[in-house]
Amino acid sequence: MRPELLKGHLDLLLLAAVRRQPAHGYAIVSKLRQMSQGAFNLPEGTIYPALYRLERASLLASEWSTDSGRRRRVYRLTADGERVLGEYLDEWEWLAGGLNAVLEETMVR
Repeated sequence: MRPELLKGHLDLLLLAAVRRQPAHGYAIVSKLRQMSQGAFNLPEGTIYPALYRLERASLLASEWSTDSGRRRRVYRLTADGERVLGEYLDEWEWLAGGLNAVLEETMVR
């Protein structure tokens, strides 16, 4: 998959990944990989700058947690993050609907 296909959708994926349950960075990477059946195998170097940016924008909040002696920053969705995620989902539905409408006319199966 071309990396540029995810541009503009990384925030949507990250916010969606922590919507139901807060998680640390590596768990988010693993969850996205699992949920996408391996399609989104994102490097941590891509994820962490985006998580920090979303936190600065008050869409995520974080706190330190210690698990098995390891200290990790756990991210959770804020109220603003929930609102923005809803907006992103609406945009995605609009885009996907438009793409499907155009491509169904041209796809040969």
